[in-house]
Amino acid sequence: MAKVTGIGGVFFKSNNDNKALAQWYEKYLGVKLEDFGGAIMNWRDDKAEDGGMTVWHAAEKDTEWFSPSASNFMINYRIDDMAGMIAQLKKGGVDIQKGPESHENGKFAWIMDPDGNKVELWEPKIWDDKNKEH
Repeated sequence: MAKVTGIGGVFFKSNNDNKALAQWYEKYLGVKLEDFGGAIMNWRDDKAEDGGMTVWHAAEKDTEWFSPSASNFMINYRIDDMAGMIAQLKKGGVDIQKGPESHENGKFAWIMDPDGNKVELWEPKIWDDKNKEH
């Protein structure tokens, strides 16, 4: 059987000015925009041991996970430095909805983008001999 092997792209409609929204992601989240207006994220640039895996999940229809966003999706962006990211977001006046929190697989924080979409930020845990499960 043929099967999906990964996420080839993330595409969503802006509620307002798509160029301004893309520039917000570049300015505050470090998403490097290419000439076509979008970004190319290469998993091989990720330093985590998993090599940049993507998690896929269909949430229950009455979930509060995406709140306060009214959107029916939420994107989780892998980041390389939670403390640095939080500092740059706060410096830019971006409100941290929740976090950062430490979990078994890394650190998480949540923000809202200018279009009202909740964004999950994830700094994957770097596994070494000290914290690997045996």
